[in-house]
Amino acid sequence: MNKKDIAEIRKQFKLETDLLKIAEIYNVYIKQETSEIFHEESRSFAMLEREQQELFLANFKKVLAGKLDIKLFEVKFQRPEEGQADHTQTLLYEGLHADDAEGWKDNMQRVALKMVEETPYDKDLVITFIRGTYFKTTKREPDETEAAMRDEVYTTPFVLSSMNQTELPKSSLVFDFIEKEFKSNIMADPVIKLSSPVGGFLFPSFTNNAADVNRILYSAAKANKPDFQFIENVLNGDEITTAEDDKVVFEEIVKQVIGDEVNSRTLAGVYDEINSMLEVEAEDEDEPAPMLDSKEVERVLKASGIKDISTEKVEQAFQQVTDDRKYEMKASHIVPKYGAKSIKINTKVAEIKIGPEDLRYVKQVNYKGRRCILIEVEEDTVVEGFKLLAEEELE
Repeated sequence: MNKKDIAEIRKQFKLETDLLKIAEIYNVYIKQETSEIFHEESRSFAMLEREQQELFLANFKKVLAGKLDIKLFEVKFQRPEEGQADHTQTLLYEGLHADDAEGWKDNMQRVALKMVEETPYDKDLVITFIRGTYFKTTKREPDETEAAMRDEVYTTPFVLSSMNQTELPKSSLVFDFIEKEFKSNIMADPVIKLSSPVGGFLFPSFTNNAADVNRILYSAAKANKPDFQFIENVLNGDEITTAEDDKVVFEEIVKQVIGDEVNSRTLAGVYDEINSMLEVEAEDEDEPAPMLDSKEVERVLKASGIKDISTEKVEQAFQQVTDDRKYEMKASHIVPKYGAKSIKINTKVAEIKIGPEDLRYVKQVNYKGRRCILIEVEEDTVVEGFKLLAEEELE
């Protein structure tokens, strides 16, 4: 899935739409530090009160919120072992295509039990599953009306799961208008935190408007903090790499090749070369994400003006850092978005953030025997509303 696919299905989680229909909803309540179901409820989504529907729909949108490879991760299923009956891919597929609601519920129950048997949670947990159908319209022709466009759609049945912890409401002071007195308001019923899911997934993944049952979209609780144990043991998925991990790997590979000292012009050239790859992708979203393997890293370094770069040196760096000469990284993981102040310059007295395209205007210089950072600017510098006066000229 790409960010456009996710955004399009996400925006359909609303009441007034004919492009997404939810059939059943199945809720499981798990008490803290247990691996047993305390309560379960399966019913038609249409039978819920409107307010409950709106709360759940907002929750499902939260599950699909976030950036790919940072909070959302497309995970490929491991091959099931011979005779393995509880492989999550199998349970989800069979539940999705079950003829009746009971068959659907039984399969989702087995998935829920896998979630809590692996790691008991320190708070009460509510696991929600929905089964629905997503309709994606074909590309509209210039002379095609909205009605005609919806005559032909891609139809994808799906399962979405959301995991939400609970908390006890805080005591409060209220005013009783009838009795005309102040009272303490103590509620004992736990509140399900639908606004901040701690995990979830969407099955199947969508690739080129077609369902890919060999992949699942996993949602982590926090950015760059996927639960690797959950992915492997609950989802039965292959190992994944976060965008943050790829960035660290790239930096270590480059250090192995050129050392850990570099001037700002060269570093800006590296970012420019990688950003040019992303600009090509942006022009055609159907193109696969550009990847950086050893050959591409070699090309980027040479194009940035770095001398004495050889294929063998780059491949050795890949082997030393990743134990895999054929390792690949997404280019989008390496370069912060141009226009974003996301390059950090760390010093003892300050942390400066600039965009990668402006790195060439930053230099480290020696001034009166001291190391200083020189930033070239085209306008007056303003600090807390005050315009700085120009001081001594650099010699």
